[in-house]
Amino acid sequence: MKRSVIALIVASLPMVAFAADELNGSVWKTVDDKTNQPKALVKFKENGDGTLSGTIQKVLAPDAKQKCTDCEGKFKNKPLVGATIVTGLKNVADNQYANGSIVDPESGKTYKFKANLSDDGKTLNGRGFVGVSAIGRDQTWYRVN
Repeated sequence: MKRSVIALIVASLPMVAFAADELNGSVWKTVDDKTNQPKALVKFKENGDGTLSGTIQKVLAPDAKQKCTDCEGKFKNKPLVGATIVTGLKNVADNQYANGSIVDPESGKTYKFKANLSDDGKTLNGRGFVGVSAIGRDQTWYRVN
């Protein structure tokens, strides 16, 4: 009996390792919703409180600003690479994320952010908005890894 319990515990350990959020560690190519051009690579990580944050790993647009010159506060004149632009994103249901915020490096403004992960895990459809979701804009990001 004791061996069976130990075997069951050992067998369930791999499931715990995979319990991390699907976005954790994933890298996404952001695409400008107006020009359809690639903008940056953003990598998500899961924080200790269970929320997700997204950090710019690389700027892809050749003519893009390298610093957040229009940003306020901690982002003011800081390099875009290494900037955490998504914070507080929480998995609220199967493939649905909400309660986050996102900084737009073009304008320096911060918006509320929610997103839906496609069933195949290859696209992330995000919406940045002010106040209510109806007043905002959408972007589709594409999984790199």
